[in-house]
Amino acid sequence: MPLDFTLDSIPVLSVAAPDRAATLRNDSDALAHGWPEALIMRVDRRNKFAIEPADGGRMRILLEPAAQYCDALPEDAVFLGRTEEERHIWAVTVDELPDGPSVSDLRRCGADLIEGDGSLASQAVALLGWHRDNVLGRQSEHHPRRTDAGWAIVDPFHGRPEYPRTDPAVICLVHDGGRQVLLGRQPVWPEGMFSHVAGFVEAGESLENCVRREVQEEVGVTVDRVRYLGSQPWPFPRSLMVGFHAVADPAAPIVLEDEEIVEARWFDVDQVRDALARRGELTVAPPVSIAHVMLSSWVAAVDRDGGA
Repeated sequence: MPLDFTLDSIPVLSVAAPDRAATLRNDSDALAHGWPEALIMRVDRRNKFAIEPADGGRMRILLEPAAQYCDALPEDAVFLGRTEEERHIWAVTVDELPDGPSVSDLRRCGADLIEGDGSLASQAVALLGWHRDNVLGRQSEHHPRRTDAGWAIVDPFHGRPEYPRTDPAVICLVHDGGRQVLLGRQPVWPEGMFSHVAGFVEAGESLENCVRREVQEEVGVTVDRVRYLGSQPWPFPRSLMVGFHAVADPAAPIVLEDEEIVEARWFDVDQVRDALARRGELTVAPPVSIAHVMLSSWVAAVDRDGGA
């Protein structure tokens, strides 16, 4: 029986953030009333934000008193939710971050953030990025009007509301049903770095069929037993990574017809285990990504069940 497994942990960007409090988005009076006690997250145009030390050697997003940023609720702020103490949380785009605190982005610090802060940052980065994209190339008089505390816009031309878009993409761990996994390398990655096949879902396509198509297009291999693993927001700029695993024949020829992949080969579980521990020549995706969790879960399943 081919190896089967599930994720052994929740991807860090998928751990639930504080209460999104969606019912407050249309309550302008309550939002304005909550501003003096609210907290604010500043994000620059490179999607960087300030962080500070937290307990246990972790980091947390630096949330500042909103009243110090602005006396009244600004039109360009987006509402992220509320804390356990019911203080509102907002995010704004800034040209520069304040001097002093450490500054980072989700790729670098996401795995080190306290529980829930990765999801909160994903929410802020995706939402603010969506607003920036919606004004690119437009004269100021043609900018859409923000509504629902930043969760919708009204286009000045047709007057209909529009909502943040999320682009689904699949990512698939291809294995042989046992101790080998098929990984590929993109040309922009450093030498020695490999990861799973991934790609965006096309119009009219199911997630499972996207997995089969992407693997076939990128490495020329046919997969079977496509199984769902989990998902993760990936706000670069607004994707949702949907993880799967599938079985392929390691004897089948690898054909690289897609320019996105310049090298692909099978790796033994021992090589992957070393890579996860940052040993050996193989480099894999960092802990902030679902790709890393998929690999570690597969290694744990092989160690537990022995593999084929």
